[in-house]
Amino acid sequence: MKNEKLSTDEYNALGLIRGGVANDRVNACVGRNAKRLAGLKMVAYARNGRLDLTEKGQQVLFLRGCVEALKALTQDAAAPVAPDVAQFLMRKSHIAAREEGGFEVTAKGQDSLADILAQEPR
Repeated sequence: MKNEKLSTDEYNALGLIRGGVANDRVNACVGRNAKRLAGLKMVAYARNGRLDLTEKGQQVLFLRGCVEALKALTQDAAAPVAPDVAQFLMRKSHIAAREEGGFEVTAKGQDSLADILAQEPR
């Protein structure tokens, strides 16, 4: 199985591709990472040469958004969270809405975040 741990640069490239990249205007970040991301099946080349995010790439970006939201909420309960991320994390009981606004990370969310952070390379 391939090593699918992505660098920050590769995550940034996925974000740029999600935003839409014209085939004649690929920036350096996308250019450096497109081959590996295509090999991991996170992006695909269309017939016209355009890079498109695959379903797997969308899932990876969504999960990264969830982890980043959990990290931000542990620091500040009023941190902004995307609506789809908040809905997913609430459904999984990782966060709970606060009466005064914002979200708090539940014990389950803290345990999950600790597990994720323990798996990241140092």
